[in-house]
Amino acid sequence: MKTQRLLELLPFAVMGAVVVVDVVTGPGVGYLPLLSLGPAFASVSCTVRRTTLIGLLAVALCVVLVAYNEQEWTPRNILNVLAIVGVTIASMWASAGRIRRERQLANVTLVAEAAQRVLLRPVPRRAGDLDVALSYTSAAAEARIGGDLYEVVTTPDGVRVIVGDVQGKGLEAVETAALVVGTFRQAAYDQADLQGVVSRLEQVLARHLPDEERFVSAIIAEVTGDGAISFINCGHPPPLILYKDGTSLFAEPPEESPPLGLTDLRLEVPKPFHLPFGPGDRVLLYTDGVIEARNRNGVFYPLPERAHILRAKEDPQVALDALRADLLRHVGCPLADDAAMLLLHWPEPELRPAEPLDPLGQRHDTT
Repeated sequence: MKTQRLLELLPFAVMGAVVVVDVVTGPGVGYLPLLSLGPAFASVSCTVRRTTLIGLLAVALCVVLVAYNEQEWTPRNILNVLAIVGVTIASMWASAGRIRRERQLANVTLVAEAAQRVLLRPVPRRAGDLDVALSYTSAAAEARIGGDLYEVVTTPDGVRVIVGDVQGKGLEAVETAALVVGTFRQAAYDQADLQGVVSRLEQVLARHLPDEERFVSAIIAEVTGDGAISFINCGHPPPLILYKDGTSLFAEPPEESPPLGLTDLRLEVPKPFHLPFGPGDRVLLYTDGVIEARNRNGVFYPLPERAHILRAKEDPQVALDALRADLLRHVGCPLADDAAMLLLHWPEPELRPAEPLDPLGQRHDTT
C-alpha cells in the first residue's frame, strides 16, 4: 500500500521538479519536454482518468512556463506541447491495457484459488490423539497453481497422512493431485496397511496419468498410538521429527524409492519403516517448496537450523505459522514454488484439556 501511494505521487513530484529547475535555470536549457514524464509515470499505477488529468496538468504547466519565460510560440514550443499530448495519449492507452490485464489476472487467480480450495479442504485440528497444524503458501506465479497436496484421515486403527507434490504446474497438475487425494481418502480406510495404500495409489495413477512423464512424490505416514510412527517415502523430502527431549532427526528411508506413477522403475511396493513417536513429540511433513526456497543470495532455507521455531510455541498452529513467517523472511520475496507444511503434535496427557461433562455426568468427545 505504501509503495502504491509513492507511485501515485511520483508523477507530481517529477513535474514539480521540472518546473523548479526550469524556473531556476531559465528557458535556455529546454526542460519543458521532461513534463511528459508525468503522464508516463502515471500510466504505471493510475487509472485512465487520473492519467488523463495528469497529462492535462503537464500541458497546462508547459503553457504557463512558456508565458512565464516570456517566450514566443515558436515551432519548438509548439512541438513541446504536442509531444506532451502524444505521450499522454500513449500513457492513457497503456494504463487501460494495464488495468485490463490486472482484472483478467485477478479473475483467473480467483478461479485458481477456488479450484485449489476444493481440492485442499481444511484438515481437522484434531485427529485421533494428534493435534494437526497446516500451512500452505502459494507461489506468486500468476495463475500457475501447483500440485502440492495433503490429507489427514482418521481410521479405526489410527491416523494416516499424506503430503505430496505433483510434477509440473497448471490444471493438469491439479487434476492429478485431486486424483491422488481422492484415492488416498478411500484407501486409507479400506487398506489394512500402508503398503496397500501405496498399491492402490499406483494402480489408479497407472490408469489415469495423462503421460508417462508425470509423477507424484509423496510421504505417507501412520500413527497408531503404539509409540511409533510409520512412513513410506516415495521420492519425497524426509519428514522432520522433533522429540520432546530436544533432539530431532530427518526420517530418511532405509532404501530409496521412486515417486508414485513411475511403476516401471519400482520393483516392488516399498516397505514402511518405523521410528519412535509418542506424547510430547512433533513431526513436520512438507513439500520441496520449503527446503528449495532461496534468498536473494541463492542460499536455501536452512530447515534443520530452524527446528527450534517449531518447539517455541505450545500451540502447533502458532509454531507452524512462525516457521512460515521465518521462511518468507528468508526468501524476502514471493515464493517461486508452492510450499505446504503439515505439523503433527502428540500432546502429553496432562496437557490435553479434559473432556466436558454433560448434565448426566458422562463425558463427551470434543473431536
